[in-house]
Amino acid sequence: MKDLSTAESTADVVSYMRLVGTQAKAAARVMARATTAAKNMALNAAADAILAQQEQIIAANAADVSNARQNGHDAAFVDRLVLSKQAIGAITEGLRQVASLPDPVGAITATVRRPSGIEVGHMRVPLGVIGMIYESRPNVTADAAALCLKSGNACILRGGSEAIHSNRAIHAAMLNGLEVAGLPNTAIQLVTTTDRAAVGEMLNMRGVIDVLIPRGGKSLTSRIADDAKVPVIKHLDGVCHVYVDGAANLDMATRIADNAKTQRYSPCNTMETLLVDRQIAAAFLPVIARIYVAKSVEMRVCPAAMAILGSIGITSTLAAEQDWYTEYLAPIIAIRIVDGLEAAMDHIAQYGSAHTDAIITQDAERAERFLREVDSASVMVNASTRFADGFEYGLGAEIGISTDKLHARGPVGLEGLTSLKWIVRGNGEVRT
Repeated sequence: MKDLSTAESTADVVSYMRLVGTQAKAAARVMARATTAAKNMALNAAADAILAQQEQIIAANAADVSNARQNGHDAAFVDRLVLSKQAIGAITEGLRQVASLPDPVGAITATVRRPSGIEVGHMRVPLGVIGMIYESRPNVTADAAALCLKSGNACILRGGSEAIHSNRAIHAAMLNGLEVAGLPNTAIQLVTTTDRAAVGEMLNMRGVIDVLIPRGGKSLTSRIADDAKVPVIKHLDGVCHVYVDGAANLDMATRIADNAKTQRYSPCNTMETLLVDRQIAAAFLPVIARIYVAKSVEMRVCPAAMAILGSIGITSTLAAEQDWYTEYLAPIIAIRIVDGLEAAMDHIAQYGSAHTDAIITQDAERAERFLREVDSASVMVNASTRFADGFEYGLGAEIGISTDKLHARGPVGLEGLTSLKWIVRGNGEVRT
């Protein structure tokens, strides 16, 4: 395929993307009939190749990281971009876990025999061609390719220019896996041009791309959701909450509120707002606030929380209305004292982004109410929001997280990249 990493004109990009689309469409038909054994072979061979080539991948990533720092990107951006040996190990483990998962393609639900004599059921089938548009996370190249491959789809991957060297190195290893398994290398295509016109073309590839999945900042996702002429699986932001209930175990609440915020600041499942029941605020807030101070986390708080923290000499900032809506992706947290479960759920309903929300409580009835009534893609009891992740949910990896309510919701794994079609078996029946 022609390398358009330095495209001379928009016309070149349009021609290139048409070729990519044509090849993906053809590859999708081959992938739909690929055997489970072939797909698993490709995934395991790709994992082997990534491990064998990890020094080259890390060197390519170092070039991207250096460029990002020179271009003035912030710490959260660089954190999402960096690939360590540990991160590469996680990528290969994810590939092998996807290979070990049951193949959803061709699975048939329990069929029902109708009075007419026909037998009716559902068969799970690939979506076809998946378009992936993402920014600074090079691990997405492997995760997306793996899930598309195992679910019998072809994919077109358009990563951000800031990760182009890392993405190319990982993509080369994925192609090695396809070659070992005898599958078409056009089943996983990386868009090699950094020209943004390629994104515009992908948004308009109706009849070629069956679904687009954006992963990146809110501006990227909003643009794709607004402009795409093909279906989109998306979430715009992750304003995740942890509510510490009056019936919480405070040691547990402390561990979770610490982990949910400080384990990593940049992921979309990191807690951004901590809600605390007024009943236990005086006992809980000083403990968690001292941890945040030690870790240099800025606290933007309601007046009641500020009074408690001020009484013990801890400095905080009075939260503005916008803080309750904000996904910081940084060492900043909004803290609000609320009057019980109802007020906590009201806050989440008003300010949340329907991504991930958790309650910490020993009261089973309140926990069940929270699970039923909080309308988010992932709702948790006594666990950190950082678990809202395809790998942690046993999906092997995730191609994205959806806060939509149709087709797929939450971390999107293999089933989210397939659909159902009706199948009917008969024995000469005709309709009267």
